[in-house]
Amino acid sequence: MTAQNNTRLGILLMGLTALFLAVQDGISRHLADAYNVYQVVMIRYWVFAAFVIVLALQNKGLRATAKTAFPRLQILRGVVIAAEVSVTVLAFTLLGLTETHAIFMCFPLLIVAFSGPLLGETVGWQRKIAICIGLLGVIIILKPGDGVFSPYAILPCLGALLFAGYSLLTRYVASDDSADTSFFYTGVVGCVVMTIIGVFHWQPIQSSDVVWLILLSTTSLCAHWLLIKTYDVAEASAVQPFAYLQLPFAAIIGVYAFAESIRLNVWIGATIVVGAGVFTFWRERKGQR
Repeated sequence: MTAQNNTRLGILLMGLTALFLAVQDGISRHLADAYNVYQVVMIRYWVFAAFVIVLALQNKGLRATAKTAFPRLQILRGVVIAAEVSVTVLAFTLLGLTETHAIFMCFPLLIVAFSGPLLGETVGWQRKIAICIGLLGVIIILKPGDGVFSPYAILPCLGALLFAGYSLLTRYVASDDSADTSFFYTGVVGCVVMTIIGVFHWQPIQSSDVVWLILLSTTSLCAHWLLIKTYDVAEASAVQPFAYLQLPFAAIIGVYAFAESIRLNVWIGATIVVGAGVFTFWRERKGQR
């Protein structure tokens, strides 16, 4: 099959991407329990920035890759996604992997909700209903008055909102900038921002944690590489629903590695959120056809 047409391979690669992302998140939570979030995210970005720079050198070169029609927006994208990663890793330590992911998975619905007023995209009544149902699922997860509902629940909600904003900015700059350029700014700007913050929160690293940092860097690189390959071989709308596999993968890691318990309302709410998200992707794919 030609590029952008091998859906089966794309689904397999997206599943592997979700697995590596879940493992990356589990390692991030482990390290963030011992070190501050800024330092953990900063080290992740060092590896990420090195990765995008090497890709740029292998492809078009640094100058050509960095050329953009939206310099301010590209910088803003990098800052927003760095903030999202920091907020989400912090949520892992306070709420756990499963509940954080369950709430965070509403981000595709937020993207659809804001794509109309911000990007002028058409959002039909069926998608609007899916958005409302998905937000109902989030309310069930939060379970006001009990369960996960606490001030800490604001963090994954904020993370989802930041990631939706990052995604909308990415769509906007894609009108003139290539994916390579956007990917480059994501890594480099995030690295600069987190380094400026992280160096003031540096903690001595124990020798026993060096292995975990290497694993964190390795899983991060594998996840980014697999995601690139996924979109190389298949259409985004066909494989994106399988990114939700990150939720059960994270739940397994949370239960067995961190002894997290999963409340019934979290399962029910997460199922509703994921179902609504998959429906919106299905409508998008149907519309493209």
